[in-house]
Amino acid sequence: MTTTSPTAPTASAAAPPAPTTARPLARRVRDWLTAFVFTVPALVLFLLLVLAPILYALYVSLFNWGGFGAPSDFVGLDNFSRLLDDPVFLGDLWRGLLLVLLSVGLQLPFALAMAVLLNQRLRGRAVYRMLFFAPYVLSEVITGVLFSMIFAPDQGLADRALGAIGLDGVGGLWFAGQDTVLPTLFLVMTWKYFGFHMMLYLAGLQGIPAELHEAARIDGAGPWQRFRHITLPLLGPTLRMSVFLSVIGAIQLFDLVWVVTQGGPDHHSETMAVTLFQFGFKRYQVGYASAISIAMFLISLVFALAYQRFVLRRDTEGALTTMRATR
Repeated sequence: MTTTSPTAPTASAAAPPAPTTARPLARRVRDWLTAFVFTVPALVLFLLLVLAPILYALYVSLFNWGGFGAPSDFVGLDNFSRLLDDPVFLGDLWRGLLLVLLSVGLQLPFALAMAVLLNQRLRGRAVYRMLFFAPYVLSEVITGVLFSMIFAPDQGLADRALGAIGLDGVGGLWFAGQDTVLPTLFLVMTWKYFGFHMMLYLAGLQGIPAELHEAARIDGAGPWQRFRHITLPLLGPTLRMSVFLSVIGAIQLFDLVWVVTQGGPDHHSETMAVTLFQFGFKRYQVGYASAISIAMFLISLVFALAYQRFVLRRDTEGALTTMRATR
C-alpha cells in the first residue's frame, strides 16, 4: 500500500502579506494637511493682529518719536530707563497692585457668596441672577457716565440719598477727591464685574453632584464643613480661572477709568493703560507710550506664564492632544 504525502503549500499561500506603508503614510499626510488648513488662518491672524503690533511697538519704543513720519531719533533703552524714574508710572504699578488685591480679596469673595446664595432653592432666584448679571452686559462707557452722575458732588444721587437719611457729612467729593477716588472707582468696578464672576461660580456649583452634599449631611457635616471640604475643592478650577481673569483685567483697566476720571485728580486714579493713552494720543510721545505698552505686555505675560505653571498646572494636565489617533 502506497501513501502519498500531502502537497506542500506554496510560498505565496503560506507567507503573510507584506505590510504596506502606503495607506498609513497617506493618512498621516492627510492629517497634517487637514491640521495645516485649519491652523494657517488662525496663525496668520495671530501674526498680523498680535505678534506684528508687539514687534512694531518694541521697535518704536527704541526711538524718541512723536507719531508723525518715520522714527529716526534712536534713543535705545532710554524710554525704558525713563519708566523706572517716572513717579506716575511707578504710581500706576502701585495702584494696579492695589486694585488686584482688592479684586481678589473683596470682589471675588463677594461674588462667590452671592453665587452660593443664589444656588439655593430661593423664590425668584432667576430674577436675582439676571439683576446681578445685568451690569456686566452694560458697556464701560455707559457705566462710567451713569456713575459720574450718581457720584457727582452735592447734586448726585449718592449725596442726595445720604442727605435724605441725615448722613450729609458722609458724602463728599467721591471721584474728585484724591483719597476717595480709588475706593469709589473700585466700588464701580465691583458693581460692573462681580456678576460675571458670580455666573462663573454658579456654573461651577451646578456641576457639583448633589449626592456629595447629601452624603456629608447624613454623616453630620454642617454647612461650613460641606462648603470647606466639598464645595471649595470641587470649585477650585473655576476659582483659579476667575482669579486669573480678574488680575489680567485689573492690569489692563482703561475704559472705565478714562470715562469717569481720565486718571485724575492729580494721577490718583491713573492706570498703566491710561498713562499709555495720555502719552501716546495726548502728548504725542509715541516712543515712550510704546515702552509703557511693552512693560504692560511683559507684566501680563510673566504673570500668565507663572500662573499657568504654578497654579493652573493641575487643571491643564492631560489637556494636550496628539494626532496619533487609532482608527
